[in-house]
Amino acid sequence: MSGHNKWSKVKRLKEVTDKKKSALYSKYIKEISIAAKHGGADPANNARLKKAISDAKAQSVPKDNIERALKKASGELDDGQTLEEITYEGYGPGGVAVLVECITDKRARTQPELRKIFERSGGNIAEAGAVAWGFERKGVILVPKDAIEENALMEKTLEAGAEDLNSSSEGYEITTPPNEFMQVVDALENAKIATEFSELSFIPKNKVKVEGELVDKINQLVENLEENDDVQRVTTNADFPD
Repeated sequence: MSGHNKWSKVKRLKEVTDKKKSALYSKYIKEISIAAKHGGADPANNARLKKAISDAKAQSVPKDNIERALKKASGELDDGQTLEEITYEGYGPGGVAVLVECITDKRARTQPELRKIFERSGGNIAEAGAVAWGFERKGVILVPKDAIEENALMEKTLEAGAEDLNSSSEGYEITTPPNEFMQVVDALENAKIATEFSELSFIPKNKVKVEGELVDKINQLVENLEENDDVQRVTTNADFPD
């Protein structure tokens, strides 16, 4: 998504109702499970897991849920569920490119559900590789405007390994190479600089400007996709007006 959409995601997370909290908790638990499965259950030696646990705690995911996920990933508990990561590609209204990152225990369920969501929006699921070439993996960190002065933030983050910093009315958006992401996150934490949001995600190499009714249609598609239990994050190449 564009930087504008990253800030919109922060707003949506803050407005999560009690009814939706259990679904949100499930997404964080899946991320913890996958991170522990691939990198080990010790967050001290697994940067992805450390980040997943931190994010879960920030959203008040119960400690027992987190510990249960770690035990499942380490083999101490077996619920017969096998999780896998899959990224689906598609086109939304106006031909906007969409990437949907999922963690699922049953891809035979996930793909048909996503196809229906796309089709109801006037879009469609695409073949693997159809739109992925237009995105690249990056770390994205959002810092509120009142947390620090821009030049000081730029100096701190570039020194830690960031590659760019953009300022908008909503705040600062820092981008990093994937392998420098946690180093920059840790540097901000150690310097006690507040962050609103941070994640490893895909960002578009080139954006497509959208206006008018397309804005609402694309936003609705993104929200409908994000409400699916198997979807972790959604990225588009839409460039919305401020």
